[in-house]
Formats: sequence, structure tokens, C-alpha cells
Amino acid sequence: MSNEPQDEKWTLVLAPRRGWFDLRLGEIWRYRELILLFVRRDFIASFKQTILGPLWFFVQPVLTTIIFTIVFGGLAGLAPDGPPKALFYLTGIVSWGYFAECLTKTAGTFVTNASIFGKVYFPRIVLPVSVVISGLMRFLVQFVLLLGVWIYYLATDAAFQPRYELLALIPVLLLISAGLGLGFGIIISSVTTKYRDLQQLVGFGVQLLMYLSPVIFPMAKLSEKWQHVIMLNPMSAVIEYMRAAFLGTTGENPMYLLYSAGFMLVLLFGGLLLFNRVERTFIDTV
Repeated sequence: MSNEPQDEKWTLVLAPRRGWFDLRLGEIWRYRELILLFVRRDFIASFKQTILGPLWFFVQPVLTTIIFTIVFGGLAGLAPDGPPKALFYLTGIVSWGYFAECLTKTAGTFVTNASIFGKVYFPRIVLPVSVVISGLMRFLVQFVLLLGVWIYYLATDAAFQPRYELLALIPVLLLISAGLGLGFGIIISSVTTKYRDLQQLVGFGVQLLMYLSPVIFPMAKLSEKWQHVIMLNPMSAVIEYMRAAFLGTTGENPMYLLYSAGFMLVLLFGGLLLFNRVERTFIDTV
């Protein structure tokens, strides 16, 4: 009887990433069940031991819309002429909210999940991807709220005329928002593994970026010079196209939308490269 060990057939081989461009994006699909598990975890953790539970999906945009309508639309006089003020601000808030959530939550990927990373192997990129998906669920709930308010004003207010043909662009706008949030987030998460105090600036930076977008004011009230400055924010075109679709506003420019899409692709690719690089050694610095 032979004592030689029989050949073993391995189902998974773990090997170090050897280059900047060794991204292995196929692992995202291979670990899709784990991604869904993280999405479920995030959803449950967000509302565990809360009074209102999932109703917070509605409470936040509604309260923000009321405040923006009173402060910016009423006291500051920044609301546009024509479309309802509440609908104008709600459209901007819902559009911006998905991007902001993707960015802020992915920015803490390494630091927040360091305990999990040190115990078991899985592609680290699945956590930021799960954040984008769970954020999409929140967006869809808030989008239903937006649709309800929009339909109400359509039935009671004749001061605006939606541009229905632009509604077909909503999936593209969502894709750009998700890519921008993911790209910015994984770059910040990669940097904060070494410089932890930068994490404290994320919330402030997102808020500042919001004021450099047309969330609280219509582009028509700005001079041409400042319009070009604001449109350098890649989320500005997304918000403008959402408002053009629902409110019938004009002034959206296809070139700015192409700029946002190109910015997103470059940012996301650069973020993945940096994330891939830091992933090798982050456990030693977190």
C-alpha cells in the first residue's frame, strides 16, 4: 500500500496581489452572497433599537426639505420662480443624499471593519460595494416619497411642466452618483488608514461640497462665471438633470453630464488602484 499523499484539489487559492493593476474585480461577483449579507447587516443595524425604524428614511428628507424651504426658499429668497419650492428642494436633497451616504460610509471601510479583516479573508472591496447597494435601497424608498410629492404637485399646480423624456436618464444619474461616492469614499478610506484624523473632516467636506452644488439654489440665479465654477462639482450636473426631468427646468448641458461621467470613471479607477495598494498592508497600520 502506497504512503504517498494523494493530490488534493483546491477550490480556492489565495495569492498576494502582485501589481497595481491586479484588481481582480471578478471576485465581486464570486462573493455576491457575502455582499447581500453585508447589505442586510447594514439595514438592520441602521434601525435597531430606534423608535421610528425605517420611517427615518422619510423623516430626514422631509425635515431637511422643510428647513431648506423656509430658510433658503423663504428668508434668503433663493428658490426659483415657477416650480414649487418644496419639490425643488426635495429633488436636490434626494439626489445629493445618495451620493453623500455612499461617500461617508465607504470612507470608513478599513477603520470600521478592521476587526473583521483581521479574522477572515474576503475581498475587501465587497464592503464598499455593499454600502453602495444598501444606500441604493434607502434612495429607492426616498425616491418613492419624491414621486408622491411630485404627483401631488402635478395634480394641483400648473406652474411647471416636467420633461418626461429625461426621466429615462435616471439610471445613468444613479450610476454616476454611486461611482462618485464610491470613488471618493475608497480614496479617503485608503488615506485614513495612516492618517486617522482625516476621518474627522469627511462630514465637513461633504457638507461644504453640497454648498458648492445647486442643491439650495437654482443655477439661473448665478452669473455665467459662477455657473461654470459650480458645474466643476461633478454632482452638479446630476442634480440639474434630475430637476430638469421632474420640474422642467432648463439650462442642463450634455457636456457637463459627460464631464461628470468621465470624472466618475477616472476617480473610480484611481480609487480602486489606491484601495488595492493599501489593502495589502492596512492591517498593520489600522
